[in-house]
Amino acid sequence: MVILDKYSSIFIANWKLNGNSSFLKDYYEKLKLNSNNCTIICSPSIYLKSLKGNNEYLFCGAQDVSSYKEGAYTGELSASMLKDNNIDFCLVGHSERRQYFAETNDNVNLKSSNLIEENIIPVICIGETLEQKENNLTEEILSTQIKNSIPNEATYQNTLIAYEPVWAIGTGLTPTLDEISQVHELIKNFDTKFKSFKVLYGGSVKSSNSKEINELSHVDGCLIGGASLKVDEFNTIIS
Repeated sequence: MVILDKYSSIFIANWKLNGNSSFLKDYYEKLKLNSNNCTIICSPSIYLKSLKGNNEYLFCGAQDVSSYKEGAYTGELSASMLKDNNIDFCLVGHSERRQYFAETNDNVNLKSSNLIEENIIPVICIGETLEQKENNLTEEILSTQIKNSIPNEATYQNTLIAYEPVWAIGTGLTPTLDEISQVHELIKNFDTKFKSFKVLYGGSVKSSNSKEINELSHVDGCLIGGASLKVDEFNTIIS
């Protein structure tokens, strides 16, 4: 399992449902890495075997995993299959999975547990909708997600948390720096065990705001969506 404490910051590129073989080839030719940081590329599952990692500061990640370990579940990929393809990280519970595929906290918990068992680090995503934020429910929603999505065996050494306010994903909207800092502090203070967890921020992260966000004391890196598809911009973010 990757030793998370080795890195100053962690940056994850979530390509979502984008890319092809020529895109992937061009991307890796232009990718400029910072050896102080941990950089993770999460591609669509069909390209996972084509991803490059160096086991030092560049790693391969999946965007999802099955809650099943094996059996008659057509189209699914298990945690052991990901491990067999040298995948070291996996997003779990991304808001798009929760919204479009009815992913529940219990699903996220089980998937994360299966990943940890295979020495793959789950990146457990949590976040509130705009309606929930406007009704002052952010703390309640996040507390419920933390309590029910994160398995008991999760530690700061084998699990990452990503705070992605749903209302900021792909909208161009971002919370203020104070809001991001306050929420990340809330997450780390939810329970004493979370104080040492690395918590990443995601939601309309781009080169123009990533530096300020990543410099916040309770932020340990960024989960980047749309901006990660532009390799020059992603290079600026991870530099």
